[in-house]
Amino acid sequence: MKKELIVPPRGMRDQLPAEVELRDWVVARILDTYRQFGFRHVETPSLEHIGLLTGSQAGENEKLIFKVLKRGEAGEAVTSAVSLDELVDLGLRFDLTVPLTRYYANNRAKLPRIFKAIQIGNVWRAERPQRGRFRQFTQCDIDVIGVESELAEAELIVATAAALMAIDLKGFTIRINDRGLLASMARLHGFPEEQHDAMFIVLDKFDKIGREGVAAELSAHGYSPDRVDAVFLMIDRLQELMADEETSSDPSPQGEPRTLFRRLRQIRDAVNAVANGEYCVEYDPKLVRGMGYYTGPVFEIGHKDVPFSIAGGGRYDKMIGRMIGEEVPACGFSIGFERIITVLQERKAAAGAPVKRLALIVDPAVALDAALAKSAELRAAGYAASLLPRDKKLGRQLQALAADGYEAFVVLKPDGGGAIERVEPIAAAG
Repeated sequence: MKKELIVPPRGMRDQLPAEVELRDWVVARILDTYRQFGFRHVETPSLEHIGLLTGSQAGENEKLIFKVLKRGEAGEAVTSAVSLDELVDLGLRFDLTVPLTRYYANNRAKLPRIFKAIQIGNVWRAERPQRGRFRQFTQCDIDVIGVESELAEAELIVATAAALMAIDLKGFTIRINDRGLLASMARLHGFPEEQHDAMFIVLDKFDKIGREGVAAELSAHGYSPDRVDAVFLMIDRLQELMADEETSSDPSPQGEPRTLFRRLRQIRDAVNAVANGEYCVEYDPKLVRGMGYYTGPVFEIGHKDVPFSIAGGGRYDKMIGRMIGEEVPACGFSIGFERIITVLQERKAAAGAPVKRLALIVDPAVALDAALAKSAELRAAGYAASLLPRDKKLGRQLQALAADGYEAFVVLKPDGGGAIERVEPIAAAG
């Protein structure tokens, strides 16, 4: 077999036991935390209808869909000159939000009016792999469906912060903005609706490429120097208005959305009041988020140890309505699972194993039933006991077990019907 066939496809990975154990521990802690806030675990299929995925207003992600051919019809496309798109009816999901909206539309008669969901699962995007970014990766989402008020945003932020702290990931900052507020200010500064998405995408790169980089990209999109200046003027004005806690008059002839400013302030101040200084929420008028389906507040979490965000989300009130013809408010927050695993691995964080790993080393002369009985006895005593045959060189075997993460060992000998010598820490083995 060719050597390249035994390595995973580019952008996908094999995960060794230590990483899987860390991931399992992280999932367990996050699930426990989210359940304390009343969220319930649901699952959706990995494959979705291609029409759902391509019509989701998910921005650049729609260009990164792994499309699936109808079964057995690839040859027909060649012989009959049928276009490839005509042979595609499914695609691998690129996020968990789009499938959740379909899930709710399909099952709403069996779900509560206010539905709080947890999803943890793999998604796929055909993009260039890089640090913290893969073609197959896990997302971890919570969503609130059916709540129109800022109560949803505030709870999502607090719950996500609690989940991060539950895995000992601290030192993060939460940024918030409102897509509706950006759109309103863009109109006020003379930018037509059809320019908003492209302009916002460039603006969202501010933290990566800086003011000069944003100005250069806007110029490349055909913006005149005056129009580029207007973009930055708009951002500065938003920052001033958010800082002005005494805003009571309407300085613009078209009317600025004071209710949106008040809502953002309320979310920011309420969350900061309960954060106890462990994290903070800040307003950032440059925050956009790439998904076109966001309709209101958006939020993102950054961590001091990494240059990328580790969680993000926002309100998407229009998505479900397009499926069922009835407006249903919805809001969600997604943890970048792979990114937090990367942070924890770089810190050399270990999974908080609930039991001690013990090697039950069995002499060849010990009866099988005696070995099984003793392993059951050790598990009842709280150990994760693994039956292993004894090697000729016990010292070398113990060194290998220590390297594999075992913490203790017992040698089971045939004397006395399989008597257990005392449990020894592997580190003490010579």
